[in-house]
Amino acid sequence: MDYLSVKHLHITCAALSGSLFLLRGFWMWNASPMLQQRWVRIAPHLIDTLLLGSALVMVFWSGQYPFVQNWLTAKVVALILYIVLGTIALKRGKTRTIRLRALLAAFAVFAYIVSVALSRQAIPFI
Repeated sequence: MDYLSVKHLHITCAALSGSLFLLRGFWMWNASPMLQQRWVRIAPHLIDTLLLGSALVMVFWSGQYPFVQNWLTAKVVALILYIVLGTIALKRGKTRTIRLRALLAAFAVFAYIVSVALSRQAIPFI
């Protein structure tokens, strides 16, 4: 497997992860029983494991490391924030308002992560 194949796997997993998060957020908002389906509980973990694994392979193969490259550092910090907001949105938020706000914030962070990846700039909007 070459770098380009790993990059395409990473992009595919990112798109699947974001899409499934959006769908799960929709189901959470509508109190859908779909959230209790076995595949809905397992698939995000499998996709995100592949996403992280492909990211690590690209980091090592490219020699670009977080805390050395500021754009990768920004992605890692944003990823941690995205995970925290996602757990609040889908599981830990005590009220629907808290969950909705966390969901919207998580979407914004996801968009930021994608924009950083595309621009390779920690502040891609400038």
